[in-house]
Amino acid sequence: MKREIFVYKNYFYDFLHSLSEQVVNKIDYALTLLESQDKISKKFVKYLRDEIYELRAEYESNIYRVFFIFDSGNIVVLFNGFQKKTQKTPKNELEKAIKLKEEYYASKS
Repeated sequence: MKREIFVYKNYFYDFLHSLSEQVVNKIDYALTLLESQDKISKKFVKYLRDEIYELRAEYESNIYRVFFIFDSGNIVVLFNGFQKKTQKTPKNELEKAIKLKEEYYASKS
């Protein structure tokens, strides 16, 4: 399977530019799996709610997440990302992803 990765607005790129090269490489690896594999381990992708998934990457005991949706089957739309510092996903980051998803769908119509 081949998925197309699409970035909505600049939130993902802003997040990526704040990270070290090693962390960016980890996220790129996870994105490559998402782009090319039919089934992806929960180590890398997890469904949260409201069509929102998180892409997961770890580097030196730090945890990084990128929110995304599947649109029209083989299209993956990336939204915001963050460094996870607590057990639970921060509510404000998830709410931001849901808002971006709604904006994305509104911009398509």
